[in-house]
Amino acid sequence: MNALWPRFLKSAYRKEPISSFVVIVGAVDAVIGGVDESWGLFSFGILTVGVAIALRWWQTQGKEVEPIPQTAKHFLPPPSSRPVLPLLGNSKHHPNQ
Repeated sequence: MNALWPRFLKSAYRKEPISSFVVIVGAVDAVIGGVDESWGLFSFGILTVGVAIALRWWQTQGKEVEPIPQTAKHFLPPPSSRPVLPLLGNSKHHPNQ
């Protein structure tokens, strides 16, 4: 369990950094409120964590992933329609002199 916990936290934080941040802030508020016996801060922290988790769950329930059709994109015209350019070389002949 100890080896899976950091991996789960990292993957959850990478997928949804904003909601994960709100959960962490709420948990810290709850811990500080519980240690200092400030029940208002403790309640606010628990409420924040609960709302963040509920909103995240609600967002995931409403999404249905549809596959996006992939079409080939051609950025250049076919090679037969492009003009042939002369090769550039390092010649010692200077026509303007």
